[in-house]
Amino acid sequence: MSHQPKPLDQQIIVITGATSGIGLATARAAAKAGARLVLAARSEKDLRAVAGQLEQAGAHVTTVAADVAKPADVARIAEAARSHFGGFDTWVNNAGVGIFGRIEDGNAEDHRRLFETNFWGIVNGSLEALKHFKAHGGALINLGSVVSDVAIPMQGMYSASKHAVKGFTDALRIELEHEEAPVTVTLIKPASIDTPFNKNVRNYTDYELQLPPPVYAPEEVANAILYAAVHPTRDIYVGGGGKVMSTFNKHAPGVMDWISAKAIVGQEKSDKPAANPAGGLQQPGLGGHAHSDYPGHVMKSYYTRTTMNPLVAGALAAAGLAVASALITGNFSWGKLKDAGVRIKELKAPEPAPAPAKEPQAAATTNGSVAPKDPQQPAIPQSPQA
Repeated sequence: MSHQPKPLDQQIIVITGATSGIGLATARAAAKAGARLVLAARSEKDLRAVAGQLEQAGAHVTTVAADVAKPADVARIAEAARSHFGGFDTWVNNAGVGIFGRIEDGNAEDHRRLFETNFWGIVNGSLEALKHFKAHGGALINLGSVVSDVAIPMQGMYSASKHAVKGFTDALRIELEHEEAPVTVTLIKPASIDTPFNKNVRNYTDYELQLPPPVYAPEEVANAILYAAVHPTRDIYVGGGGKVMSTFNKHAPGVMDWISAKAIVGQEKSDKPAANPAGGLQQPGLGGHAHSDYPGHVMKSYYTRTTMNPLVAGALAAAGLAVASALITGNFSWGKLKDAGVRIKELKAPEPAPAPAKEPQAAATTNGSVAPKDPQQPAIPQSPQA
C-alpha cells in the first residue's frame, strides 16, 4: 500500500533537535509553509523561546522536552502529537551530537553517549513513528551525513555513528517495502553545514572545530527535508561537494583516504581556541541559533535544488554517471569539481555564472559575543552561558 503525502500546509510534522541548526531551520521553513509542528529537544528553555517566535508568526506549535536516547521520552513526543493534533504525517529524526578529536583521545563514556543520541535516538524515533505510520501512513526522514559514506579524520566516532544510521535506515526501508507498509523512508546526507555544530561538539583539542569547505546554509537542508515530506525520495545529498566526495570515495577510496589525511585535518583546524570543550554531548548545547560564525563563504546548493527538480534530475543522473566513468577510466580533470564548490588552485577558468552574494560576516559585540549572520537570531556567545 503506497503512501500519498499531504501538502505541507495540511501536515503535522515532528522534528527532533528542533532548537538549533538544521532542526531550527526546518522548523522555521515548515511553519512558514503552514505545517503544524511538534518540536522536541533537551532544553525546555530553548523550546519555549523557539515556539514563542514561531507562534508570533502565526504557527501552531507544541513542544516536548525529551532526550531521544530514552525510548520513554520519544514515546512522549508521539503522545504529544496525538493529544494536540490527532497524530502526525512526517517524523524528522534530526537530533544529533558530535565529538571532535582523535579516536584514541576519546573515552568510552563519550563514545557511548554519541551513539545513544545519533544512532539509538534515530532507532527510537523510527520505531515510535512506525506505530502510527503503519496504520495511517507517513514519511520518515532520518538525518545522516556525507560521512555516512566517507569517514573523515578527527570526527571518527561521529562518522561511525552516521554509517550506522545509513545501514539502519536502508535496512528498515527494505523491510517496509517488503511488507508494503504505507511509509516512505528518506535519508538526508548533508555536507558541511553552517550550524552551531562546531560549538556544540565535545572537543578533545585546544582549538575550535571548523568544518571543511565547501560549507552550505542550513536552509538548504531544511528545503530538502520538506521536499522529502511531500515527494517520496530514497536519499538526498545536500551540497554538490558532498556528492563528489561520496562518488570519489566509492570509485577511488585509496585516493580519498590520502586526500583526507593530507588536507582535511588542516581544514578542520580554526584559529580560535576551544571555548567550550564539553560542548552539548552530555548536556544541552547552545540553542536558538540556526547558523554559526563560519568565516568563509556559505553556499547555496544548486546541485541539491537541481536533483529536486524532476525535469532535470534525469539529466543530472546521466552527468553523474559520466563523471563516475571518468574517474574509473582516468579521463578526469580537477576542473570538473568546480561546480561542486571544491577549491582547486589549478583551476583558472572563469565561473560560468556569478557566485551567490557573500553573506555578512559575524562581528564582535561589546560583551564579547558574536553577532549572527541572521539578524533574527540572538548573538552567539563564545563561551557557555551560566
